[in-house]
Amino acid sequence: MKLVVLDGYALNPGDLSWAEFEAMAECRIFDRTAESDIVSRAKDAEIVLTNKTPIRAATLLQLPALRYIGVLATGYDVVDIEQASRQKIVVSNVPAYSTDSVAQLVFALLLELCNNVGLHNAAVQHGDWSRSPDFSFLRSPLVELSGKTMGIVGYGRIGRKVGRIAQAFGMRVIVTVGRHPQNLPDGIEWGSLDDIFQSADVISLHCPLQPATRGLINAERISQMKPSAFLINTSRGGLIVEADLAEALNSGRLAGAGLDVLSVEPPPDSNPLIGAKNCIITPHIAWATREARSRLLSVAVSNLKMWLEGHPENVVN
Repeated sequence: MKLVVLDGYALNPGDLSWAEFEAMAECRIFDRTAESDIVSRAKDAEIVLTNKTPIRAATLLQLPALRYIGVLATGYDVVDIEQASRQKIVVSNVPAYSTDSVAQLVFALLLELCNNVGLHNAAVQHGDWSRSPDFSFLRSPLVELSGKTMGIVGYGRIGRKVGRIAQAFGMRVIVTVGRHPQNLPDGIEWGSLDDIFQSADVISLHCPLQPATRGLINAERISQMKPSAFLINTSRGGLIVEADLAEALNSGRLAGAGLDVLSVEPPPDSNPLIGAKNCIITPHIAWATREARSRLLSVAVSNLKMWLEGHPENVVN
C-alpha cells in the first residue's frame, strides 16, 4: 500500500519520526507540494496525508487509487469533502491536539501587549538601563490583567481553556456562543456579542470561520470596543477585516492587537496589519509546539491504523 505525505515539513521539520507510518505503508514524504504536482506525486497512492495542500475535486478525479485522506490538522476545508464522499474516499482529521498550546499563545500575545517585555529587553540590551539615573524605567505603560474583563467569542475546547487561564489571572470572563449555553462553569458569564464588545478589556476570538463570522471584526464592531481594549486572534484571519483593524490601531481607536493568523498566509507585504501600531503578529505558530505536533502525529497514526483495521475514527465525511 502506497502512502504520500504532501506537506510534512510544518508537522515534522526533523524533530519527530515518520517511522510508524513507514511501518504501515510504502511512504513517499515531501516537505511541500505545489497543487500542480499533487497528481504526479500521488497518482498511485491509496493514502494521502495533507496539512494545508488543497485537494480539490478536479484533483481527486485524477486519483482513482485513492481510498483515504488523512488531514494533519483539525480544520479539513483543504479537502473537497463532497467529491471525496462521491469517490468513497474516507477523510479523517485530528481534533483537539493543540488546545493547551493555542491557549498558551493567547496569553503570550496578551502579556506582551500588557508588559512589552521585548521592548524593555531591547532597551536594556541597548544600554539604556546602564545609562539610567534611576533603578527602574518604563518605555511604555504597563497593564495589570487582574480585575479586567476577558470576552471570549466562541466557547469550544480552546475558549474554555482560555477562560480558565483568564480566571487564574483574576479576570472576569464573559463568553458568547450562539444560544445561551446551559451549565457554564462557575464564574463564567454569558453575554451577547454587543455585551462583550462593549464591556471587555480583552477580546479573544475562538470561533470557526463561516459565512456568518467572516469579517466579524470590522469598523462597526471595533467602534463598540473600549479604546483601551486589546484584540487577540488565534483562530482564523478571515474573522477580521484587516484594513479596518489597521485603521483603528494606527488612529489610536484601539490599544493593541495580538494575531497569530491572517487572511492570507503567508501574507503579502501589502497586508495593512504588517507595521500597524501596537500590532503583534506571529506566523501561525500557536499549534506548533513540539508537544502538540507529537500529539497530532500520534492521532494521525491511530486514525490510519483504525481505518486499515476497518474501524475508521475521526471521520469528517
